[in-house]
Amino acid sequence: MKKEYINLPDVVGKGYKTFWNSQHRYRVVKGSRASKKSKTTALWIIYNMMKHPDANTVVVRKVFRTLKDSCYAELKWAVHRLHVDHLWKWTESPLELTYKPTGQKIYFRGLDDSLKIASITVDVGNLCWMWIEEAYEIMNKDDFDLLDESIRGEVPDGLWKQITLTFNPWNEKHWLKSRFFDHEDTDILALTTDYRCNEWLDESDLKLFEKMKVNNPRRYKVAGIGGWGIVEGLVYENWKEEQFQFITKKEYDDLIGDKTGYVVSDDLKPAFGLDFGYTNDPSALFCGQLDLKNKKLYVFDEFYEKGLSNKRIAQKITDMGYAKERITADSAEPKSIDELCSLHLHVTGAKKGKDSINNGIQWIQDLEIVVHPRCVNFLTEISNYMWNNDKFGKRLNVPVDDFNHLMDAMRYALEKWIRGNTWVY
Repeated sequence: MKKEYINLPDVVGKGYKTFWNSQHRYRVVKGSRASKKSKTTALWIIYNMMKHPDANTVVVRKVFRTLKDSCYAELKWAVHRLHVDHLWKWTESPLELTYKPTGQKIYFRGLDDSLKIASITVDVGNLCWMWIEEAYEIMNKDDFDLLDESIRGEVPDGLWKQITLTFNPWNEKHWLKSRFFDHEDTDILALTTDYRCNEWLDESDLKLFEKMKVNNPRRYKVAGIGGWGIVEGLVYENWKEEQFQFITKKEYDDLIGDKTGYVVSDDLKPAFGLDFGYTNDPSALFCGQLDLKNKKLYVFDEFYEKGLSNKRIAQKITDMGYAKERITADSAEPKSIDELCSLHLHVTGAKKGKDSINNGIQWIQDLEIVVHPRCVNFLTEISNYMWNNDKFGKRLNVPVDDFNHLMDAMRYALEKWIRGNTWVY
């Protein structure tokens, strides 16, 4: 067999030597966009799986369905970049990568099915390594502790147990900061990386960050240079993350035992909103159920994706099972609304009008908002959607134009119940 030699530093690039050589129990990287943190992690896993024939890896995100287009794709990219396609097999059902010479595997799990994480049994060797991508999505530290406990047991000489966490540090109040960055611990390697260590960015990529630095310094601090986001003056504070399941009143009455987490759906009002995006901003679908009597809003599903044509938006909504729902969308794009209607969706434009943003916000502030854990983008936005300040630091009655795609879609979805900031039953 013809051998091919590659120079690993040329393949991996610069800025991650300490990360690459670390054997700490916890290897934690907060970083900006385009900082190579995910790609470097993927390269490290593929390289070290081939180097250590007894090692297996599990890759985790909060929601399983997000793994295929993120970590799974990154690991396939790493296989290609290392020129070892002939040595790896990848399948989508189950979602796995297998190193063919030994049978070692890379498993994929979501926190939305925690039993599958706790019950991983490897066929060859040991489960040594875990990669938690977008760790910021994990709002509850207890969920991380469950993951931590799943990497257990002895490993052979020459191997080590390690959990790698990668994320964008949007909120300084997140448990990740106090757990990994606020104190010294010999078990922890905590790093901050940014786009300036990515030598493969071209001039247009760099210009985006320079524009962000000038036009949106708050976002640049986090998405540009990897600093912690300072959250003061949140628009919505009366919200919580909670598991729940909709059932009918009859089903609820027939339940025996603990009824926690079940929500009676008979008197709930469906609320669906759509905000359009494409290149720089995502298209965002908000899916909620409104309990008018008790002033509660249940946020149960979403999509949040860049680069979607109207045809693909329609297909995603149909695939999610919401093609028959009445959706209120951003009226700034009437052509897109017409096209979605021609694709058999029921979409109307939001009426908006003078002070519609503030009226909508004030009305929604009277609600208790319950967010299902699968709605990771909604959770990120609502925990970062803030009031703006003037140049003297005085708070304005205007929200920052950021973290607002699902926030806008939520207002569109609820618009028919909002009339001049009054309750309409």
